[in-house]
Amino acid sequence: MSTITFDTLKFAKRLEAAGVVPEHAEAIAEAFSDATGTELVTKDYLKAEIEAAKNDLIKWMAGLLLAQAGLVTALVKLL
Repeated sequence: MSTITFDTLKFAKRLEAAGVVPEHAEAIAEAFSDATGTELVTKDYLKAEIEAAKNDLIKWMAGLLLAQAGLVTALVKLL
């Protein structure tokens, strides 16, 4: 079963742009999210996902750097 994400902040901003009071827009967005049972997309969630991706990228780059250094060292010894 797939998870549907719902951006409550974007939804609330659209309501505000249409003339809804900010407090009401936030309440409507939360009520809609609760009614549909969707997962909330928040800035904290997105920051955590970006941080995890950054950490994975750093691990891969460090591993590749060490592998490249080992390969260069082995090739220099063969010459």
